[in-house]
Amino acid sequence: MLAIFLGDFDTATALGVEEAAVRDVTGDRRGSNGAMLLAAYIGRPTEALELIAANSRDAIARGDGLGLHHAYWAAAVLHNGLGHYAEALAAAEDAAQAEQTPFVAASALQELIEAAARGGDAERGADALRQLLAMTAVAGTGWGAGIGARSKALLSRGHEAERYYVDAVDQLGRTPLRPELARAHLVFGEWLRRENRRVDARHQLRSAYDLFTAIGADAFGERARRELVATGEKVRKRDIDTVDDLTPQEEHIARLARDGQTNSEIGAELFISARTVEWHLRKIFIKLAISSRRELHDALPPRQRQRAPGPPLQEQ
Repeated sequence: MLAIFLGDFDTATALGVEEAAVRDVTGDRRGSNGAMLLAAYIGRPTEALELIAANSRDAIARGDGLGLHHAYWAAAVLHNGLGHYAEALAAAEDAAQAEQTPFVAASALQELIEAAARGGDAERGADALRQLLAMTAVAGTGWGAGIGARSKALLSRGHEAERYYVDAVDQLGRTPLRPELARAHLVFGEWLRRENRRVDARHQLRSAYDLFTAIGADAFGERARRELVATGEKVRKRDIDTVDDLTPQEEHIARLARDGQTNSEIGAELFISARTVEWHLRKIFIKLAISSRRELHDALPPRQRQRAPGPPLQEQ
């Protein structure tokens, strides 16, 4: 979960692969809240909705109220990213009932406020805001201050709204929570565009788009792209070449594999498990349209062979 909140979706995905392997070995058939929330943040509707439905059924069968609230929360995130505000509002209202877990409830409330504000239901948003501010005041964290300011901005007007938006970007910019910062830039930019301040809007929306693109939050990124286009800026969709570029981590692993190192040897060098190396190699093979390590010699372009590898991966 922490990797998701930090916007490190590659690590979150790799950890999900390991979690799934452990569940297979142990026979644990419970759904993964992390995999579900990750799919929602990335914005994969088919995958996310399937996971949400499966986790909901499992939670109901086991009488797991918290698991069900996690599913509603993920649904709210997914639908806000896609701009489906009525669906997001309904899911967030259910998720916000997770009183036994204040963090889940507070996270759901911020989704509820955004959905209500964008859907034109200020009254429902105002009630959720009062609940959220009571929770975040107790927490006293940068996350709480930033989320509180962003939520107040969504329900405010004029100079007051701008002051809260600026505060939200400032507060969240001091945290490592990249998805939350990107979303603050996004809603600020959306507000500025509706105020006919196109130049200012482009600055915020470009910051949001670049952040979402960097972490792989595709649905929120597309929402930012549409807003940028509405300001008159030309923003091309990510084409196949952009999507298929290897990340620095993947290039490093590909180089080591090309040079003959085994998964275990690569894992030892990078402080990750052999299974995580295997997961990265599967992604690399797909991107390069190859099926084996032997083909890496011809598949890696000269630029990627000569580039110095990035910093070692963090331990997972």
